[in-house]
Amino acid sequence: MLQVSFIRENRDLVLDGLKKRNFGADELKVIDQILETDIKRKSAQTELDQLLSESNQLSKSIGQMYKNGQRDEADELKKKVTSLKEKTSQLQTTMNEAAHAVQELLYTVPNIPHPSVPKGNSEEENEVFKDLEGPLPVLDGEPLPHWDLAKKYNVFDLDLGVKITGAGFPVFRGKGARLQRALINFFLDEAHAAGYEEFVPPLLVNEDTARGTGQLPDKEGQMYYVEKDDFYLIPTAEVPITNVYRNEILAEKDFPIKMCGYTPCFRREAGSYGAHVRGLNRVHQFDKIEIVQIQHPDRSYDTLHDMLAHVEGLLNKLELPFRILRLCSGDLSFASALTFDFEVYSAAQKRWLEVSSVSNFESFQTNRMKLRYKDENNKTQLAHTLNGSALALARIIACLLENNQTPEGIVIPEALRPYTKFDILN
Repeated sequence: MLQVSFIRENRDLVLDGLKKRNFGADELKVIDQILETDIKRKSAQTELDQLLSESNQLSKSIGQMYKNGQRDEADELKKKVTSLKEKTSQLQTTMNEAAHAVQELLYTVPNIPHPSVPKGNSEEENEVFKDLEGPLPVLDGEPLPHWDLAKKYNVFDLDLGVKITGAGFPVFRGKGARLQRALINFFLDEAHAAGYEEFVPPLLVNEDTARGTGQLPDKEGQMYYVEKDDFYLIPTAEVPITNVYRNEILAEKDFPIKMCGYTPCFRREAGSYGAHVRGLNRVHQFDKIEIVQIQHPDRSYDTLHDMLAHVEGLLNKLELPFRILRLCSGDLSFASALTFDFEVYSAAQKRWLEVSSVSNFESFQTNRMKLRYKDENNKTQLAHTLNGSALALARIIACLLENNQTPEGIVIPEALRPYTKFDILN
């Protein structure tokens, strides 16, 4: 969430950022609504402070008058104080309503894109930040897509998931389950080696937590909601892990704070049909290891590139062909200032599959969460937050199956073999 002070001091910059996000003229009016409503709040606050000060002074005088025997004068002043209290109550209500209106309007405004974000309307206009080194991989013969390989080698069962729950909930079994567990442990060990502290967070969060990272009010339709308990199933471990430090004030020496966690993720968005969403390409439940950093604002973009290097290292160790995209303004998430997507090439499907997003949210999330730090002058400032998938398992498994298929079975990458305890899945 943007700060009102930032909007006030950088109105043109904010408007330009929203135009870059393809806001129309009517949508841009929200910025002046915010500023006008905040002026109303500040005006009510100023008048309220003056009346409270006057009321306090009169109350002191009343006490002294009673001591001096000036009862009639004191009684008159008491009437005035009572009248002032009625006015202050009305002003308090006006101020609170204006403050609430400002807050609600701010929740509708996305983050301002970083200057390096390319202008665009959709994912087709994303920019290739780092291309695949070498030619696209080509498989011999007629390679099978991962959903057919899963049936052939009993890796996962989509029909069983439908029987137990519904479409979009795959059931991993046998060596497929061991491969899933191997990837989880491999990614967590790599994160631990990079200095990330592991968390095992709850899979359900309350409204404050979902709002803190920007899932609410932007993504209600994508999350599963438990109405009776007023909880949301997490769409990513970013949500509970980032909120570990909600309402905290840190010291500069605490930076960087590096956290990671493995969780299942739940998303209602998987509803379309076609080959591009078949098998594990898009599911309602999938496992993911998330890395999160809380960083000093001066160092957050260096940290972003460190996190890119971490994810790149994972894909290199898995021997998967990948490229990195810089998302355009039309594909940028609501809370992000800059996002890079990693895509792995599926040689069987002959298409790129997104397996990771790494983002810098700057102070957008920390303003919502009141996650601050004391600077060298002991002044309270907002920290920056970053997060990335390291990695999302569903499409990683799809690409491992498809790219490593041989007549003998699925060859396991060298880095995973200490975890799987087998070299080939057949």
